[in-house]
Amino acid sequence: MDVRERVDPAYRELVEAAAAAAVDPEEWFTRAAEIRAERAELMPPPPVAAGVDCSDHEAPGPEGALPVTVRVYRKSGATETQPAVYWIHGGGYIAGTYDMSNDMCSDWAADLGATVFSPDYRLAPEHAYPAGVEDCYAGLKWVVDHAEELGVDPARVIIGGGSAGGGLAAALALLVRDRGEFSVTHQVLIYPMVDDTRTTASSQWTTWGWSPESNHVGWKAYLGELFETDSIPAYAAPTRATDLSGLPPAYISVGTLDIFLDEDLEYARRLIEAGVPTELKVYPGGPHGFDSPRMNQNAELGQRAAADRKDYVRRAIASTA
Repeated sequence: MDVRERVDPAYRELVEAAAAAAVDPEEWFTRAAEIRAERAELMPPPPVAAGVDCSDHEAPGPEGALPVTVRVYRKSGATETQPAVYWIHGGGYIAGTYDMSNDMCSDWAADLGATVFSPDYRLAPEHAYPAGVEDCYAGLKWVVDHAEELGVDPARVIIGGGSAGGGLAAALALLVRDRGEFSVTHQVLIYPMVDDTRTTASSQWTTWGWSPESNHVGWKAYLGELFETDSIPAYAAPTRATDLSGLPPAYISVGTLDIFLDEDLEYARRLIEAGVPTELKVYPGGPHGFDSPRMNQNAELGQRAAADRKDYVRRAIASTA
């Protein structure tokens, strides 16, 4: 089904321009670094909000791997112990940068009384699973282990991310639960990329932003030799999990024209059935990425979704006080 004519009119010009600039998804296997460099030149990271200190730190990486860079956003002059928000960037497991959410992360640091962290995890296809999720885990463990010097409370940690970052956050919640080294209080999953099977109705839609072809390549790159096998663990694709009990409360949001719509609704349903407190938001006419700052400058729908997400984080922080 072609859903492009149903997109919120405020996004039409932006999504059409993005579609026109898209590369052949298969090129990611031959020139991934070059494509990322081209995108970085076209879309440099947004600035950090005034009144927020921003610094990069090296966390010990997974065994045998290089350190993981973690960006830290903290309100200037803040001396009190704060909750931590650990935000994972998106990009289909093959693209994106840890500073691409400078604006949102620094806004949260300025306004929510939290210190926000963002890890620079390794990307596919150069680094297939489990590189990405293990880097995210290593960065989060560093935050918890160094909580006192970072000025955060290790018992008040929220994780989250958008798109592939949402998929990694969902996988990270499972990994944290199962390893039992520390805990997180909430998971914030924004149109998360969680189902490698790509068998839902919405996963086949003709749409903008992230197409079925892109989705195929993203999962193929991330899963490597595991792709389209029966050996894929839940830490790679969270819908593979057979037990979702004991996970932290979840917030899931998605637009009705996102190819991840069905898998996100199903994941929310399964979390609810497993007894996980879950808040679900569905936005009519929203394509993939509709609530990002670059997309929602003139779109009330995206601004509302971004405000709802921030409000949930605010409430999650308050609930752990």
